Amino acid sequence: MESLSQIFLEFIASWGYVAVAVLMALENACVPIPSELILGFAGFLIFTGQMTFLNALAAGMIGGIIGSIIAYSAGAAGGRKFIDKYGKYILLKKSHVDLAQRWFDKYGLKAVFFSRMLPVVRTFISLPAGFARVDAKLFLILTIAGSLPWTALILFAGWQLGENWQDLLEIGHSASLIFVVICIAAIIFFYFKYKRK
Repeated sequence: MESLSQIFLEFIASWGYVAVAVLMALENACVPIPSELILGFAGFLIFTGQMTFLNALAAGMIGGIIGSIIAYSAGAAGGRKFIDKYGKYILLKKSHVDLAQRWFDKYGLKAVFFSRMLPVVRTFISLPAGFARVDAKLFLILTIAGSLPWTALILFAGWQLGENWQDLLEIGHSASLIFVVICIAAIIFFYFKYKRK
């Protein structure tokens, strides 16, 4: 994994925004590449002045959306049996698909939004959404709404950490759980504030 990570970092350093988009597309298409690695390093390049925050955010979002559409389409077209049979060729673990399926079964479309900010599940949630053939437009809206704050947060964290951006690889999972709790609390707060009005 370390040698692969180095290849990914060199790819980003050489190709910039294009590499960020490509790798985020692969990650969201269920290829196990940590988004903390991609976006964290992009954040470091923002720190060094080689990228801008908005362009890196756009590249990450475009790639993530494309990858999510690919995974959703594969799930919708091939179903669970197809993914179980051929997923191993892109290092897709059955246990990861099972985890995403449990989340989707329990929370439905809400899982598409919230799981975009959670470790492991965010990479694979498009598959069960595809299996269920949920409304594609609604899937896309929830994917964008859930992915945008996560992508921005990791980029910003990498930017602020600077040369210590690799700390994200260790604290990323814990940070994502805290972030989801904060998002849920904010949604509940604004919901009750709206209801009161």
